[in-house]
Amino acid sequence: MKIVIVGGGAGGLELATKLGQKLGKKGRAEVVLVDRSQTHIWKPLLHEVASGSLDADVEGVSYRAHGHINGYTFKLGELSGVNPETRTIQLRAMQNAQGEEFLPARIESYDLLVLAIGSVANDYGTAGVALHCIFLDSLKQAKRFHQRLLEKFIQLNKRLEEGDTQSVLRVAIIGGGATGVELAAELHRAREWFATYGLKNLTAEHLQLTLIEAGPRLLPQLNERISGGAAAELVNLGVDVRTNTAVTAATNEGFETGSGELIAADMMVWAAGVKAPEFLTQIPGLEFNRANQILVKSTLQSTRYDNLFALGDCAGFSLPTADGKPRWVPPRAQSAHQMADTVACNVVRLLQGKSLQEFRYQDFGSLVSLSDYSAFGRLMGGLARGGLSLEGTLARWAYLSLYRMHQLAIYGWFRTLLITISDRLNRFIRPKLKLH
Repeated sequence: MKIVIVGGGAGGLELATKLGQKLGKKGRAEVVLVDRSQTHIWKPLLHEVASGSLDADVEGVSYRAHGHINGYTFKLGELSGVNPETRTIQLRAMQNAQGEEFLPARIESYDLLVLAIGSVANDYGTAGVALHCIFLDSLKQAKRFHQRLLEKFIQLNKRLEEGDTQSVLRVAIIGGGATGVELAAELHRAREWFATYGLKNLTAEHLQLTLIEAGPRLLPQLNERISGGAAAELVNLGVDVRTNTAVTAATNEGFETGSGELIAADMMVWAAGVKAPEFLTQIPGLEFNRANQILVKSTLQSTRYDNLFALGDCAGFSLPTADGKPRWVPPRAQSAHQMADTVACNVVRLLQGKSLQEFRYQDFGSLVSLSDYSAFGRLMGGLARGGLSLEGTLARWAYLSLYRMHQLAIYGWFRTLLITISDRLNRFIRPKLKLH
């Protein structure tokens, strides 16, 4: 049997690892992972790549090397279509940085397909956003943001050296969810480190951060006390937090709001929502929800084809609700992790001719890190009646443990232990910020 997994994000890579070890290494199936990137970075860390506090070249997982160790084959490619009837996927031609084609368009066959291609930013059709804003959907975009940030800071430092004391760098972020809040804190911390590493003219007043949220408060997934604490921490850092502010357009000058105000910005980031990629809806025979997610059954098989699974942000799994209205499994790393476990189990059970397990989503809460200033969150899932609210150091430890759990899933405990030790050593050996 040939099992093809498209998408090497949190869920896809964990699934490829499990199936490679259980089936690929033992010759029971051919396991193939397809991704448009050569390396994997845990998506919740992309804001750290963007700010420079995390070096993707150090933290990245090479799919080829990881596949060699764990019994699956990696193929570089970007999905452009699926034909469930012929059991094939189409991969578009790959080009290098110079625009030269180095891989032709290809067709890959499968016996069993798992789509784990994640999500992209949802701009809700807001005028000018696609043209003027930066998104943080991928490692490539995060790296591009970091390069622009570095160049802007170098330019600013030069102007300040020349006596232009009025110059500032204005960064506006749309979206008061975890990504927007965490990015704002990381950028504030990045300014401090840039000043430490030679751009000595940069002070706090030379970086103007604006965080814009259409709703009444930041971090709506957390309770009001925790949400308010995070907002107060950002304000204390100097971030201009704007709630109840609807953006109607993005221009060269900044964001236009519903009240007619222009929020001026030199760099604009859109982090206000996600949806599954639009092209998914062109796959014949599948069913989708309004967020372009593939509708799946309780076994995470698509509602139309039993040999096609979906997991993570591109999977639409409806949760039971008291009022009968659909509530979907949220697009979070913990969802992808849980779905990968279920799909791995069900693929093995399919090969064994056994009945499949049903997916049961458990919300373990939400954690948000404000760089190394503070952290906030709420743990659920039976740790305490009604959940356990966390702040400060304890929340920071809990936040860091989420990444370690992902590493455990793809590396095992021994390699994760070695990586943890290496990370601690790098805190003393390497710069605190990526400077190139």
